[in-house]
Amino acid sequence: MASFSFRSVFIAFTLLFLLSCGGKNTSSNVESPGDEKTVKTKTLETGADLLQNKAPLNKLNMYLDGFHFYNGHMEGQMEAHHYCSSINEDLTQCVIYDGNGENAKIMGIEYIVSEKLFKTLPDEEKKLWHSHVHEVKSGQLIAPGIPQVAEHELMEKLVSTYGKTFHTWHTDRELTLPVGHPMVMMGFTKDGQTNPKMVADRDKRFNVSTTKNKENRTDIPAPQIQPGADAWQQGEIRQLKVVNEAGPTHRHQ
Repeated sequence: MASFSFRSVFIAFTLLFLLSCGGKNTSSNVESPGDEKTVKTKTLETGADLLQNKAPLNKLNMYLDGFHFYNGHMEGQMEAHHYCSSINEDLTQCVIYDGNGENAKIMGIEYIVSEKLFKTLPDEEKKLWHSHVHEVKSGQLIAPGIPQVAEHELMEKLVSTYGKTFHTWHTDRELTLPVGHPMVMMGFTKDGQTNPKMVADRDKRFNVSTTKNKENRTDIPAPQIQPGADAWQQGEIRQLKVVNEAGPTHRHQ
């Protein structure tokens, strides 16, 4: 657990107040069908925005940008914008969008646990989780808008964590609506797996360099990945399946 220090306080305030930096530069991939909002709808939205309490949303004070792929289908890759809140020192929850502008679509969720909590999971459960070592050490995972020193300290914490991710809207396929069942997602574990054009396009939009990030993070120790994580590498693919089950049979007398 990180010690309490002035530096930690500085980072906390940075995450809270600089969250808006690096935003609104990535549009949603899809245009959904539907009529334009009426004046009445817009008025109701404005009133609700002013009057309703949004305590859970206000806690989404950490923004991470990285990349996912479909478990069992590495060619299906996409950028993922995570808006996260820490429940405690060992557990974080994130809402994932396909962009960071006003038209962004929610495409999934991710839960992030510390190594300590990951070790407590049942063996079968661990197969749904992916490690974050490569995402951090490769420089591909970024926290847009915060100073490099703050991002570096955040990555020091994330490098030993594990994530479980489900995408509910597969916007990389240019679907106009969130059809289909949720898909288990994974994170990259080696150089050469991620589509370089996808990374380069992200870097250009955010004015960052994945290569320089990698160089800057060489001093971050790479922990040993716990058994059970990244199970797809051992051929243990886990995905949800749609099963049509008949209802109970009733006999008529």
